[in-house]
Amino acid sequence: MTRTELIKKLPKAELHLHIEGTFEPELMFEIARRNRIVTRFSTIADIKKAYNFHNLQSFLDIYYEGANVLLHERDFYDLTMAYLIRCKEDNVVHTEIFFDPQTHTDRGVTFETIFKGIHGALKDAEKELCITSHMIMCFLRHLSEEDAFKTLKDSLPFKKDILAVGLDSSEVGHPPAKFQRVFEAAMKEGYLTVAHAGEEGPPAYIWEALDLLKIKRIDHGVRALEDEKLMDRIISDKIPLTVCPLSNLKLCVFKKLSDHNLKKLLQRGVKVTINSDDPAYFGGYANQNYLETAEALDLSEDELKTLAVNSFEASFLDDKIKLEWIKKVQSC
Repeated sequence: MTRTELIKKLPKAELHLHIEGTFEPELMFEIARRNRIVTRFSTIADIKKAYNFHNLQSFLDIYYEGANVLLHERDFYDLTMAYLIRCKEDNVVHTEIFFDPQTHTDRGVTFETIFKGIHGALKDAEKELCITSHMIMCFLRHLSEEDAFKTLKDSLPFKKDILAVGLDSSEVGHPPAKFQRVFEAAMKEGYLTVAHAGEEGPPAYIWEALDLLKIKRIDHGVRALEDEKLMDRIISDKIPLTVCPLSNLKLCVFKKLSDHNLKKLLQRGVKVTINSDDPAYFGGYANQNYLETAEALDLSEDELKTLAVNSFEASFLDDKIKLEWIKKVQSC
C-alpha cells in the first residue's frame, strides 16, 4: 500500500478546525449574493489572491472580513455542511469544531442563530454521513475579558450541546492569563477547556494555559520544543498537541514544511495530531495535511498510524468509542 493509499484509508478525528476557516471563496460569493452584501472582491480569483499571508494577523484580517457575509441560520448551516462533506471525502469520522460567536454577535447576529445553524448541520451529518462531532466555543483573545464573559453567558442556554471552550485569535500580546477568570467560570458551568498556545506566542503561554486555564489539550504548541521542562510536562502528563502543518507553513511559523518539528515531537513521545485549522485559507483539508507532511518529513506507515491513533486518543469521545476507532486504524 502506498503512503497516499494508507492516508486515504485511515479513519481520523479532526480536533483543530475553525468552522469559519472552512469558508471557500465559491460559497462566500454565493452567500454574499444571497444576502445582498457587497464585498471588496469582484471575483473568486480576487479572494484567492488575498490569501497570501505573512503572519497570523494578516490572515485574521481577511478571515474576519469573509465572515461578515454570514447572517442567517441557513448561512451557518451551509458553511458547516460543506466542511462535513469534505470530512466524508477524507475519512474524517469525528470532528471537534471551533466556532467564534464574537465574530458574529459583534455584527448583530444572535448567538442562537449561530448555534442553530452549526448544530443543525452537525446533527444532520451524524445521521446522513455517519460523522460524529463536538462543538467548542472559542473566545477571541484580542477582545476584552468582559466581552468573553458576555459570550459565556450567551452560551448557557445551549451548553448541553457545547462540550468545551477554547481561546483563539491574535496570540502575541494576549496571554492566557488574561482569561483565567473566564475559564474558571466556564469550568464551573461544566465546560472542558482547550486553548491555542505556542504558535506565535512563547512557551510561557503554554505554561499559563496548562496551569491557569487547566486545558485538556494544546492547540498548536509547536514552540514547546524550546523549553525542556515544558516538554517533560507535556510528555509525562500526556497532553495532546493539535498541530496544523499547512497552517504553520502558510503563516510562516516554519519557512518550509521540511523544517516542521512535528516528527521530532512525535519521536519524543508527544501525543501529536494532524489537523487543518482553516483549510479554505491554508490550502488543504485533513488528508492534504497528512499527505504533504508525510512527504516533507518522510513519515513512515507506523508514524502515520500513530498520528491517526493519537487523533482518537486526544479526542473527547467516550473511551469505548475511541478504542473501536483505534482498532480500525491499527487494522489498516
